[in-house]
Amino acid sequence: MSPPINLGTTSLDLDTWMALARPGSRIGFSEESRRAIEASRAVVDGVVAAGSVVYGVNTGFGKLAHVTVPPARLGDLQRNLLLSHATGVGAPLPVEVSRLAFALRIHALAKGCSGVRLELLKTMQALFNADLVPWIPSQGSVGASGDLAPLAHMALPLIGFGEVHAGDEVISGAEALRRAGVEPVDLAAKEGLALINGTQIMTALGLHAVHRAGILSRSADVLCASTIEALRGSERPFLAQVHAVRAHPGQIRTAENLRSLLRDSKIVPSHEGCGKVQDAYSMRCAPQVHGAVKDGLAFAGQVLLTEADSVTDNPLVFADGTVVSAGNFHGQPVSQALDYLKIALSTLANVSERRVENLVNPDISGLPPFLAAEPGVESGLMIPQVVAAALASENKTLAHPASVDTIPTSANREDHVSMGVTAARHASQVVENTARVLAIEWISACAGLDCGEPLTPGRGVEVAYAVLREAVPPLTADRFLAPDLRVAEELLIGGVLIERVEQRCGSLG
Repeated sequence: MSPPINLGTTSLDLDTWMALARPGSRIGFSEESRRAIEASRAVVDGVVAAGSVVYGVNTGFGKLAHVTVPPARLGDLQRNLLLSHATGVGAPLPVEVSRLAFALRIHALAKGCSGVRLELLKTMQALFNADLVPWIPSQGSVGASGDLAPLAHMALPLIGFGEVHAGDEVISGAEALRRAGVEPVDLAAKEGLALINGTQIMTALGLHAVHRAGILSRSADVLCASTIEALRGSERPFLAQVHAVRAHPGQIRTAENLRSLLRDSKIVPSHEGCGKVQDAYSMRCAPQVHGAVKDGLAFAGQVLLTEADSVTDNPLVFADGTVVSAGNFHGQPVSQALDYLKIALSTLANVSERRVENLVNPDISGLPPFLAAEPGVESGLMIPQVVAAALASENKTLAHPASVDTIPTSANREDHVSMGVTAARHASQVVENTARVLAIEWISACAGLDCGEPLTPGRGVEVAYAVLREAVPPLTADRFLAPDLRVAEELLIGGVLIERVEQRCGSLG
């Protein structure tokens, strides 16, 4: 078992967050974090003892903030908040996303600016370390005042309500506490609000999407190189001096990747002097297009990592006694970054689908129509290209920015919202669609290589071809292709392709 990862004090990178999304990871708290938690809680206890009126500590919420709650009812106030706000709908979040959201919320609370007790965080830790993950519905947040409804579902098991993933089964929150060996929490002042006022659902979905998008971005370079080989394209557009004079970082990295992937190719020199002047933009401009995608992903990733390390509840409770009601729960930074991510990945799917068209269209490729073994009697890869077109066009709809939408809620107290979870959910779907388009390009490029002369492709392309052929045989006749597409998608999104290629070619930026 790996040592626990301390939450609350240390900024974590994307790989560490993704490790926390997987079962078996464990969390702890440093002594520094424990002191910060206790200092912040002491401020809340002082407010209650003094009888001061502070929003979220001893008042109602939202439009009901003017209602003062007596000390004897503060526990009821916090408990009722969770029960009344747990009204999410729709399919549950993937377990790994729910687990990541749980870790993110613990991390934010453990920073010691939320006024919760260490006891509450220890109960959260016990569930997390026992691989008991709250069941969280995916719809119901407008992304301001925090992801209230889904986070309420996340918090319910702490008081013995709600549902929890336990391996392959879903159990009650009460049963989860029993299995973890802890008692239900009697919420104290401020704690219910602290649990649900935050951006952890949109951030978890976003980090998960960014991680997978990074795999797809590098894989797209591999598949582009494969298509270039299959279509007897040129490597000259990837010369270093071309990209040095337009020095966008992603463009330079993509050109480096393509040069590395095509290195030692016997196909590229075999058609020198063929009379073909230029390749289609989807190949010739790959550094410019794929590079812009990489730069977009880098921006989105940085925003999300900043958010992951932020305190986003309200009011904030500082150890110096300052208690301030502000707006860190508003998801606009995350929402805009995820919209940018959607646009970047939609572009990646668009350009990949165009390369598929180049491969299957005999008027362009010089290869058999639709890469069929017996065109006419067989349709070959005619319909996978249609599927790629459908997915690429669906992405265009999903890429419509959610962050420019807003709708007033809570009797117009929350009069501008971010729609961050909508942006995040759409980004997740765009990731899946893009993976499927790229899988179709992979299958098509390998089929195109099968149609050419038996020459060794570049070293990266050679590995990519071998990885696919270990799981998907050549298309020697029409067959049921849907299973092939699923296998290729899983090898892509699971990182198998890029891991094998990087073993041969070194790290692809």
